[in-house]
Amino acid sequence: MAPSTGVVFPEVDGKRSTSALGRAVVADALRGTDQVGAQAAERETNWRQGYLTHFRRLVEAGLLSDDAAATIARSGLDSLHRRMRATTATGDVPVGEVFARATVDRPLETVTVRGTGARARELSVPFHGDRLRGDALQRQLDRWTAAGSMEPSAAEAVREVAANPDWLGLEGESLVVLGAGAEMGPLRAVLSWGGDVVAVDLPRPEVWRRVLETARGSAGTLRIPVPVGSGVDDERLADHAGADLVHDLPTIADWLGGTEGRLVLGNYVYADGATNVRVSTAVDVLSRELLRTRHDVALAFLATPTDVFAVPAEAVESSTRAYRGPSAAMRLARPALRTVSGGRLLRRNYAPGSDPGLNDSLVPQQGPNYALAKRLQRWRATAARQDGVTVSLNVAPPTRTRSVVKNRALASAYAGAHRFGIEVFEPATSNTLMAALLVHDLCSGRKPDPSPWREEAHGAVHGGLWRTAYSPRSALGLAVVLGLGSARA
Repeated sequence: MAPSTGVVFPEVDGKRSTSALGRAVVADALRGTDQVGAQAAERETNWRQGYLTHFRRLVEAGLLSDDAAATIARSGLDSLHRRMRATTATGDVPVGEVFARATVDRPLETVTVRGTGARARELSVPFHGDRLRGDALQRQLDRWTAAGSMEPSAAEAVREVAANPDWLGLEGESLVVLGAGAEMGPLRAVLSWGGDVVAVDLPRPEVWRRVLETARGSAGTLRIPVPVGSGVDDERLADHAGADLVHDLPTIADWLGGTEGRLVLGNYVYADGATNVRVSTAVDVLSRELLRTRHDVALAFLATPTDVFAVPAEAVESSTRAYRGPSAAMRLARPALRTVSGGRLLRRNYAPGSDPGLNDSLVPQQGPNYALAKRLQRWRATAARQDGVTVSLNVAPPTRTRSVVKNRALASAYAGAHRFGIEVFEPATSNTLMAALLVHDLCSGRKPDPSPWREEAHGAVHGGLWRTAYSPRSALGLAVVLGLGSARA
């Protein structure tokens, strides 16, 4: 791995090893509840291929009790903060010490952009070139629920937001969008509803030109960071906006610490490969620091559907019915495919009657760094809820984002997924639905379920991965083959 600065992996035998870090953090997370699982993770010699089993075990071990799930979350977070490093002028330090060891050399100031557009007065969701509102939205929610693309609790939450349009502007909240240019982020929707958005993203002019165009045409208010003394005019703002979470943590924490209004710290960051762990760690360190220094911080996340979740008995029953009643073509093909593959293809999603069921939708192509970055967010959500912090974490649907379609195997799998009852959403539909669920979490007054796995399952929009007949990985190869032509097109 090339030399790097900012938030970095620890050195092991002279190298900054992502696999060594992943093994150690998973083992530390399991140690208090599953000693055998911890030892198995430590002994894994092929982490890039073998991580799937250990990330599944993290969820299985957490089903022993609510305390077990919380122990795994806190142990994993503690391990990551203890092991990951931050570079300073005096050398590497544990990443959590960066605020005490580093100084803010060039502080940030705020530039405010106020949109001139008309405020959206009702919830409408983009869908296949149209916008669904009113009765049309209600009917589509019914269809998504009947098809198993979302849990009934998600549909009910969206209905409640539609019935309370005054919630949409998030009055009194300052939504911090970390990863402001992300396709799945709520920036566009919340600005259209007249909300107050604090945007953080890398200092890349092309990103900020797009974000600023959105803000100026909206009804909302956008606050962005620029270096103090930049003296930029409106036309050159995109060239100076932004801050780097991996390298500028103390500076960003200082800026956000002085931001007015209750902060909803929204984590929508993404990067390729090992950088994803670095930036996700940076966000978690920032979250912990703001929770320590302010008493008005809420947290928001999007969980990926391609992970391991405990799911309710209703989802298991739906999957079991689908397995027992396949299409005529599948009824003919399934026995042969099972035989030829030695039972690896088209396995049941769950053992009948499982309560909860364990849905394992991890995708090997996404790799262990992606899995750790996303699991870190779930751990922080679990720990923060236990500490009394308001948290919004909802499972987002499979979506045709740029990061997915540039991967040929994933693009093909998504193109063929409908053959197995999986619905892949367009970005505009996904991010508006997930923004509506965020609004519900912040405004409805709903109390979270004390059981971590039940709370994670509430409001999930998983695209059918939880209710399909087949274990997702056992159908992935077939979906790739079936979707090759469509993906090329």
